[in-house]
Amino acid sequence: QVRLVESGGGLVQAGESLRLSCEVSGSIFNAAGWYRQPPGKQRELVATINSGGRTNYLDSVKGRFTISRDNAKNTVGVYLQMNSLKPEDTAVYYCTVGTFIGADYYPNAKWGQGTQVTVSS
Repeated sequence: QVRLVESGGGLVQAGESLRLSCEVSGSIFNAAGWYRQPPGKQRELVATINSGGRTNYLDSVKGRFTISRDNAKNTVGVYLQMNSLKPEDTAVYYCTVGTFIGADYYPNAKWGQGTQVTVSS
């Protein structure tokens, strides 16, 4: 059974950095992605990475966020390096695994519990 555990969120000031980590176990997957849900807003796809390492980003985070992945023996790590954080980046961030169909990313049904990122001005 797939299991995703996020960590690395916290409270930072604008301009600072955070690195989110997601430990994925129990699944072999082609692609991964990070979503976020700002307070009072809909969830949005922030970044994706496919099996070949190709990445895509939400326009508002391009140049500031970097998604990456690595493979260990029994688990896979998916990371989101977030630099130059802004108050509008405040959200709960969720790690997902999934697949691409054409250019579109489809996450699996199982999601992590999320990690809170709060950026103060």
